[in-house]
Amino acid sequence: MIARARLIAVLAALVAGAIGIISSTQTWIDVILTAGSAPDIAVAGNDAVPVLAPLSLAALALGLALSIVWRILRYVFGALALAGAVWLFILTLQVVTGPPVAAVAAPITKATGIAGSAAIAALIDHAVVSGWAWGALFGWVLLAVSGAFTLATAHRWRTGGRRYETSTAAVAATGPLDAVDSWDSLSRGDDPTDAGRAAPEDEDETTRLDGRSHAPEGGS
Repeated sequence: MIARARLIAVLAALVAGAIGIISSTQTWIDVILTAGSAPDIAVAGNDAVPVLAPLSLAALALGLALSIVWRILRYVFGALALAGAVWLFILTLQVVTGPPVAAVAAPITKATGIAGSAAIAALIDHAVVSGWAWGALFGWVLLAVSGAFTLATAHRWRTGGRRYETSTAAVAATGPLDAVDSWDSLSRGDDPTDAGRAAPEDEDETTRLDGRSHAPEGGS
């Protein structure tokens, strides 16, 4: 599990960020207004939670950065991911458990020209929360998992310096490559399987040398 902890943390942050960005443009709340006020209004995720898109982009960037940063920054990013996940979860939970007037005020004001919390609340008959808001909640759980995994296991991830060494000794000292390490090797033009092929070639060379050492010294 430790060998794959970084991969889990990176993927969880990337998936959470992707869910947040996609859902920010989708309808989170369908607002049904009182009769004759205006047509029903669809409230997008970014209107319901204004910080949704920027924090989702930050989660994506954080996930990418986790694959290359050094130990101290891993802890910083892990803490940021966990704090951001808690904040977004609370904001999204407020929407799915009963949208506050503030979450739907901007689209209603734009459609009707009416402003003010009390006036807008009087226009609303009821509101229906879509599955996109619930999906975002799942995304924030993944983001929290990413932050928790990072904080708990970052001290055992492969260090940046060792990952960029090309010697067989460095690979052996740091253990088997995970998916992120293999991708780094391929990006540099290295074959991550070279280390596995080196041993048989060395063994064959040793065998040939041993064979010559035991050959008869005399002869015609």
